[in-house]
Amino acid sequence: MQGDDTVSNSKGNVLSQAWKRLQQMYQKLLDDVTPYSLARWLFAAVLTIAFLGRVFILQGWYIVTYALGIYHLNLFIAFLSPKIDPAVDYEDEGPELPTRANEEFRPFIRRLPEFKFWYSVTKSTLIAIICTFFDCFNIPVFWPILVMYFITLFCITMKRQIKHMIKYRYLPFTHGKPKYQGHEDSGKKPLNTLEQLAAAEDIRDQAHELFFNVQWSMIR
Repeated sequence: MQGDDTVSNSKGNVLSQAWKRLQQMYQKLLDDVTPYSLARWLFAAVLTIAFLGRVFILQGWYIVTYALGIYHLNLFIAFLSPKIDPAVDYEDEGPELPTRANEEFRPFIRRLPEFKFWYSVTKSTLIAIICTFFDCFNIPVFWPILVMYFITLFCITMKRQIKHMIKYRYLPFTHGKPKYQGHEDSGKKPLNTLEQLAAAEDIRDQAHELFFNVQWSMIR
């Protein structure tokens, strides 16, 4: 009996080690492709085109296509949405997003990061392609209704998202936002002594003015 238990334990250890090894290899593959965003999205686009081509040729699996489109739409909305809803910050009187050029710059933090967005899109598309090989998922349906319903849902969802962006004044993209660089990266010459003295005097005058305003408000 002890010999059988030892053999079963050794088999279990071998299987668990092999599974951990596969997980490590898979994670390493994901880590390796992380910097190549353009190549990753091209691969996802090829998968999507292959799936749509297969559905078009076979003339079926419209329910799978509709479910995939709804899932991708939800991922896209999460990708465009901030991690912390500005509506909650406004109600709690917490920190708000900057609305002027001289305010502190805060980077846009997405609810769904770009890599997780790509990973979910790729994985769901692969699952949808696998589903097209099984007839049990080919449920007969009048596909123009699904198309019209998806277009309507897409327009309503995007309209609500755009209104949310306009109301709370944020953009889900980093293009056009300030980028701070050092002297060696910016290509500009450092300030000379006179310019530094002038800047220091301006800061001192602003500090004196602020102090005077605070004292005047306390006296009043």
